Amino acid sequence: MTPGLILSVILGYFLLLILISWFTGRNNDNETFFTGNRQSPWYVVAFGMIGASLSGVTFISVPGWVEASQFSYLQMVLGYLLGYLVIARVLLPLYYRLELTSIYSYLDGRFGPATYQTGAWFFLLSRVIGASFRLYLVATVLQFAVFGSWGVPFWVTVVTTIVFIWIYTFRGGIKTIVYTDTLQTLFMLLAVCLTIYLISPYVLEQGESWVSHIRSSELSRIWFFDDPADPKFFLRQFLSGMFITITMTGLDQDMMQKNLTCRNLGDAQKNMLWFSVVLVFVNFLFLGLGLFLQDYADARSIQEAGDKLYPAIALGGDLPMVVAVFFLIGLIAAAYSSADSALTALTTSFCVDILRIKDKTKEAGKRIRNRVHIGFSLVLILVIIVFGEFASETVIRDLFKAAGFTYGPLLGLYAFGLFTKWRIKDQWVPLVAIASPLICFIIDQYSVDWWGFKVGFEILIVNGLLTFIGLLFLMNRKADQNPIS
Repeated sequence: MTPGLILSVILGYFLLLILISWFTGRNNDNETFFTGNRQSPWYVVAFGMIGASLSGVTFISVPGWVEASQFSYLQMVLGYLLGYLVIARVLLPLYYRLELTSIYSYLDGRFGPATYQTGAWFFLLSRVIGASFRLYLVATVLQFAVFGSWGVPFWVTVVTTIVFIWIYTFRGGIKTIVYTDTLQTLFMLLAVCLTIYLISPYVLEQGESWVSHIRSSELSRIWFFDDPADPKFFLRQFLSGMFITITMTGLDQDMMQKNLTCRNLGDAQKNMLWFSVVLVFVNFLFLGLGLFLQDYADARSIQEAGDKLYPAIALGGDLPMVVAVFFLIGLIAAAYSSADSALTALTTSFCVDILRIKDKTKEAGKRIRNRVHIGFSLVLILVIIVFGEFASETVIRDLFKAAGFTYGPLLGLYAFGLFTKWRIKDQWVPLVAIASPLICFIIDQYSVDWWGFKVGFEILIVNGLLTFIGLLFLMNRKADQNPIS
C-alpha cells in the first residue's frame, strides 16, 4: 500500500468527520460546546463511549500485549464492570443532582476553592498525559506508513495529527463528539472483525473454528490465582481494573462530559450500564485479535512485537489491501475518538474550573474558549514530541502506570468527600495531593527491595488511600458538617 493511497484514505475519513462537525456545530454556543444542551440520546452516547474508552492504545497495545500477558487483561476488564456500577449508582446521581458542567465543581462546594483547583489541575495533568499517550501511537504509525518515507520530520506528523482534531472539534465541541465517536466506534470494530476474518485462513487448521482455536491456545489463559507477587494475579488485576475505571471514567471530566449530555439521570445510568457490559465482549475481541496476530507472526517468522505487531502485519503487504485500509481507519477512529473528546474536556475544565468562564459575557466567553482550545492543542503537540523520546514497547502499560500517579489524588479527594462528613483545612489540600504521588513513586521504585515484589497498577489504590489518610490530618473539627455530602 503506497503512502499516497494511505494519505488519501485518511483525508477521505477526515472529510467525513468535518461534514458531521458542520451539521452538529451550527449555531453553537458555550452551552452546546460544553454540555451538548443535554439532549444526546443515551444509546448514541453508550455506543460512542466504547471507542472513547478503548482508544488507539487498546487498538494496538492490547493485541500486542497478548504474547507477554496472555488473556490476563480480561481479569482487569471484569473489574471494570464493578467500577462502572459504582459510577452509575454513586457518582452520576451526585453530578446530576448538582447540575454540574464540570464535575470538579463538586469539590468547591464540599471542601473549598483550593481543593477545587487541585482536582481540576490534577485532571488537566492526567488527561494531557493520557491523550498524549494515545495520539503518540497514531503519529508513530502515520510516520512509519506515510510521512517517514517522504522524509517528513516526526514533529510535523504530530502537528498534522493535532490540527485535524482541532478542525472538526472547534465548532461543536461535545455535541459534535457524541456523534463522531459513534461513527469512529463503528469503524474501529469493523477493522478488528475484518482483520480476524481475513487472517483466519492463515491461522486456523482445517475445520477449526475461532472459538476452538482460542480455547486451545496457551496464550488464552485468563485466570491467575497462584502467585500474589505475579502482576497477573487475579485480585491485583481485578481491583486495579475497578479503581482505574472509577478514576479514569467516573472522576474524569472527559468521560463524564459525554454522560452529562444525556437528557436525564436515568438515561445516563442506562448508558453507563449497557456500555460496561458491551465493553467486556469488545475487549475479548481485541484479545482474540492479538492471539491471531501472534500465531500469524510465528508462522511467518515476523519479529515485531508489542505495539509494533499489528501495524507490521496489517501494513506489511502479505494480507489483502483491505486489511491495511481498515487498519488505518480503525486506528485513526480509535485514537481520535478518545483524543478529540480529551481536547474538548481539557478546554471545558480549564474554562469552567480555572478561568470561571461562566462569569464572563457570552461573546467574551466564546473568545476565551476558542483561545484555550488552541492553547491545549499546542500543549498536546509539545508533550507528544517529548513523550516520543521515552516511550516503551507497550504503551498501555505506561498509560495505566501514569494514571496511578495522577488520578490517585482525585480518588482520595472524592472518597473523602462522599464517605465522610468532615470539613478540612482547604488551603493545605494541594500539599497532600502532591505528597501522595511522590510517596507512591518511591514505593514503586523500591517495592521489590522492601517486599520482594513489584507494585503494579494497584499503585492507584495506594495513592488514593494515602491521599485519604492525608486529608484526615487536615480535618477541621470546629466546622459544621457539610450538607452536600
